[in-house]
Amino acid sequence: MVDRVRPRDLTFLEQESPQTPQHNATIEIFDPGEGPDAFDHAGLVELIRDRIAFVPRYRQRLQGVPGHLANPVWVDDEKFDLGFHVRRSALPRPGTSAQLLELVSRIVSRPLDRSRPLWEIYFVEGLEGGRVALLSKTHQALVDGVHTVDLGQLLLDLQPAARALEPDDWSPRRPPNPAHLLADAVRDNLTDPGELLDTVRTGSRALARTADRRSERARAFLAAATGRRPRTGSVITGPLSQQRRVVTVETRLADYRRVREAHGGTVNDVILATVTGALRSWLMTRAESMGGLRQVRAVVPVSVIDEELEATSLGTQIAAHFVDLPVGEPSPVVRLHQVSYSFQAHKDTGRSVAANRLAGIAGFAPTTFHAIGSRVASVELRRGYQISVTNVPGPQAPLYAAGARMLASYPVPPLTPDHPLAIGVTSYDGGVYYGITADRDWIPDADLLGACLREALDELIDLSSASRQRAPRGRRTARGPKGSAKDT
Repeated sequence: MVDRVRPRDLTFLEQESPQTPQHNATIEIFDPGEGPDAFDHAGLVELIRDRIAFVPRYRQRLQGVPGHLANPVWVDDEKFDLGFHVRRSALPRPGTSAQLLELVSRIVSRPLDRSRPLWEIYFVEGLEGGRVALLSKTHQALVDGVHTVDLGQLLLDLQPAARALEPDDWSPRRPPNPAHLLADAVRDNLTDPGELLDTVRTGSRALARTADRRSERARAFLAAATGRRPRTGSVITGPLSQQRRVVTVETRLADYRRVREAHGGTVNDVILATVTGALRSWLMTRAESMGGLRQVRAVVPVSVIDEELEATSLGTQIAAHFVDLPVGEPSPVVRLHQVSYSFQAHKDTGRSVAANRLAGIAGFAPTTFHAIGSRVASVELRRGYQISVTNVPGPQAPLYAAGARMLASYPVPPLTPDHPLAIGVTSYDGGVYYGITADRDWIPDADLLGACLREALDELIDLSSASRQRAPRGRRTARGPKGSAKDT
């Protein structure tokens, strides 16, 4: 029985082009420790070697079916080389954050090699302060949260001492020969009408994709001939180049809780209000100004309980929630209340899952949630949103990889066609970490958006402090009765 690529996973393979590589990435910063037990590249290789057996898909590659008579299949990579996937890099010491992000930007711009398992991890040495970074890249077709979780979820422990695991004696199975694949495809198409329909749809999409790429090449040729690139779209929507720019911002969770206590809502509401304020300030600095833009339509993947959706290994389902970010509103507090109102309607459905419950799920890791969230955003392209914002509540206790403490975790979400900007957020161990992915050509000032994020949060903090000072003595804040504060 062959392990055929599911139609939904195949969609992410079909959408991929040099301009839209379909992989998620994560930057994790570690304190490697000192002495002979310090975390290094060899230690990372051994850690992955010990745990990769829990995600068999990470040792499998794609194999097509002759004549495209059925979807491709997953087969064991008979030439699997862990050294190819776990790579070593370094910055000139002492490497700055800017140098690290430039390296990350170049790496995430490159599509993964489809002839091998669809993932890579880079061990980056030389950061200032003696720190090291892990940069992981995983294709969206690989991690569905149902059959396969992100490898990063398995590398982290709650304690510095690594878990003892059984030895892995894996050896690859021989891949099926073309004749067997052809026979399986014919049998499946004859016995399963749904399989035949998937095959027809796959062929139709392939033809449409070929036509689109020819059109893209024609536009590129025209741009090269005229010496200018056609600019169609808006400030935050437009065609993508093959290059990315990654920006990270570190903030503190306590600041969001302070704003929540003063004005109500949830930490998620405050984060989205911060994103809204940052977009407003950034748009106002652009030469195009805001052009009458009052709202930015955002898709925000959320965790829900819904039996009609595909269950994930996180214990919940992931659905798209659409919210209009009020970038035209000048008052930060009003922006917060408008965002809160949108999510209150979602909570009133009874489907929502509290952030503290989600972060407490055994084995939960933000990397898997970000991967599923990116899949949801990609599927919902037809709904006409302008930006995706994935906020994942992570554990508020330190995590370790081979004894090395993780200091920070920044998501690097992929870009979808005509969407040159995406934002990911992870809360972890008292911090809230933003990862901004932007098209290098369409949005050359992505670092300014990062600065605007800090300013938008500072503005909310200042207003919250002023609100508390004006509150009558003995008055309770929006937090409610003593001891009833929420963590969401």
